[in-house]
Amino acid sequence: MNTPHTCPGCGRDDFVQAVPAVYVAGRDAVTSRERNQNGHMRTVTRTVTTGLADALAPVPPKPTYALGCLGLLAAAVSVGAFLGGVFAGDWFRDEPVAYGWYEVTGEMPGLSTDYGFLGWISAVALAVAVLVFAVVYRRRAAFARLIRDRARAEELWSHGWYCHRCGTVHFVGVPGEVRAPLTLQRFREKVWERGGYGALAAERRAVDPARDLDTYR
Repeated sequence: MNTPHTCPGCGRDDFVQAVPAVYVAGRDAVTSRERNQNGHMRTVTRTVTTGLADALAPVPPKPTYALGCLGLLAAAVSVGAFLGGVFAGDWFRDEPVAYGWYEVTGEMPGLSTDYGFLGWISAVALAVAVLVFAVVYRRRAAFARLIRDRARAEELWSHGWYCHRCGTVHFVGVPGEVRAPLTLQRFREKVWERGGYGALAAERRAVDPARDLDTYR
C-alpha cells in the first residue's frame, strides 16, 4: 500500500526516512582523550559527520578560518617585541639604567643597547595581525550574507524524504515540486537554490556515499 512517503523509485516505504532525521543521525559529538603539544592529556569534543549527512546538508559548510592562526601569531610577536623594547630597551626611561658597577647611557661595551629594531618588528607584526583579522572578519560577514535566506532553504529541505534503498530523495507536500526521485546532487541544487546560494552546489557537489542497508533492517 502506497503512503505519501512511499519512494517513487522503488514503490516501497520501509527504508524511507525524513531528510532532517537522516541529517541529525549522521552528526555525532565524539569525545576523546588526546595529548596536546606539551604532552599533557586533554579532553576534545568534535562533531563527526557521515558522508550521507554531509550530502544532505541544507547549507554549505562554514569556510575555514585557519588564516586566523597567523593573525594570532602575528599579534603575539607584536606584543612580545613591544614588551622586549620596553623592558630591555628602556624606551620609556629618561634616566640612565645601572647595570652592575657601571651605567648605560647609550652603549654598553661589547653589547649593543639599540633596541629600535624591536619597534619595527612590533609595528609590522601588528599590521599583519590587523590585516589578517580584517580578512577573516570579511569572510565571516560574506558567508553570513550568503546564507541569510537559509530559512527558505530549510523549509524546502524539511519536506525531503530519503530512500536508503534507492539512495534518492523526493519531496512530499511541496507545491510546484514534482514527486519524483532526485539524486543527492539534484536535491542539493534545489535546496541551495531556494536559499540563494545555488551557485555553490556546482562547486561543492554532493557525494553519494556507499549505502549499508543492514543498518536499517
